[in-house]
Amino acid sequence: MTETSRKAGRPSDSIDARQKLIDHARELFTHMAYDNVSTRRIANRANVNVAMIRYYFGSKEGLFETMLRETLEPMKKQVQLMVQDSSQKNFLDIMRTYYREMFKAPQFPRLVFQVMHMDSSDTQRKLLEKVFTDISQPMQMLMFEKLVDSNILRPDANPKLCKVSFISLMVFPFIAPQSLLAIHGIELSEEFLNQLLEHNIQLMTHGFLQTSDLQE
Repeated sequence: MTETSRKAGRPSDSIDARQKLIDHARELFTHMAYDNVSTRRIANRANVNVAMIRYYFGSKEGLFETMLRETLEPMKKQVQLMVQDSSQKNFLDIMRTYYREMFKAPQFPRLVFQVMHMDSSDTQRKLLEKVFTDISQPMQMLMFEKLVDSNILRPDANPKLCKVSFISLMVFPFIAPQSLLAIHGIELSEEFLNQLLEHNIQLMTHGFLQTSDLQE
């Protein structure tokens, strides 16, 4: 259930209550099983009246779905920009946006990874697939179609394989087990992620992207 716009009766003393609920819901859902995260627990963590969850989101399901959508919104906007102006810079800025936003919520990709391994009948899985069907999947399909149409990919590159490489480079650091990262002496600090981001961009620009369209 998505949020219904409510203007009349909006509490004047709860301007940031909605964002607090989203932020704390994301934190709790990434560390606890969905069924163990009650609306009261979220409200208490956010220091907000539990009635505000129904006011803004309708239910726990609505809050979970809104949390997913709003976490992905910056990436959605960047993909839309790339579709409007299919330059290599706008394509690479999708990864830049993802790294920037996931540094703020590093457990979110792990949540997505865990939920997609749940049974298809689970509430979390249904809500996540709904959001991905509405947003992510169409964006990715359209994005790589535009890369081909705009001659941004090298002519000898396989678009499907390029998409897998792109997603892998973008997502893996955030879903890799912490123990595996520790073995290799990796800490997901802002400095490391910035270095990895630029390294990945170099791999792509000298790998499957046209060198004639290099843009910083």
